[in-house]
Amino acid sequence: MERIPILRMGEFLLVTIQVDMHDRLAMQLQDDLTNKIVQHSARGVLIDISALEIVDSFIGRMLGNIAAMSRVLDAATVVVGMQPAVAITLVELGLSLPGVRAALNVERGMELIRREVREMSGEGDEDEHDSEEDEVDAEAGE
Repeated sequence: MERIPILRMGEFLLVTIQVDMHDRLAMQLQDDLTNKIVQHSARGVLIDISALEIVDSFIGRMLGNIAAMSRVLDAATVVVGMQPAVAITLVELGLSLPGVRAALNVERGMELIRREVREMSGEGDEDEHDSEEDEVDAEAGE
C-alpha cells in the first residue's frame, strides 16, 4: 500500500508530499499522522505541499481535518509550499481551510510552528516581541 513518509525532527513531524494525492492516500496520511503524533508526543506538524499542482475540495478538507485533529492532540500544524494555482483553486472552491496555518516555505513554516507551540504552552508572550523583531530584520535583509 502506498504511504507518504512522516519524518521526525525532535518534537516535530515533517510530511513532504511528493506524489499526486488521491482520496485514499489522503485518508491513510490522516491515520498515519495522528498515530505518529501520539506515538512521538509531537508538538508540531509541518506539511510541505510544494509538489502538489492540484488540491481538490476533498484534499483541502483533509488538510483542514488533519490540522483540527492535530490541535486536539496538542500539536500545531503548518502547511508550506502552496503553489499560486492551488491557492487560487482553493479560494475559487470557497474552501477557507479553518485551523490550517500556512507559510511560504519550510523555513518560515518552522518559525511559525515554533511560535505556535510556544503559544500553546503559554510561553509565547515574552518571546513574541523578539520574533516580531526577527521578522522585521528578515524582511529588511531581503
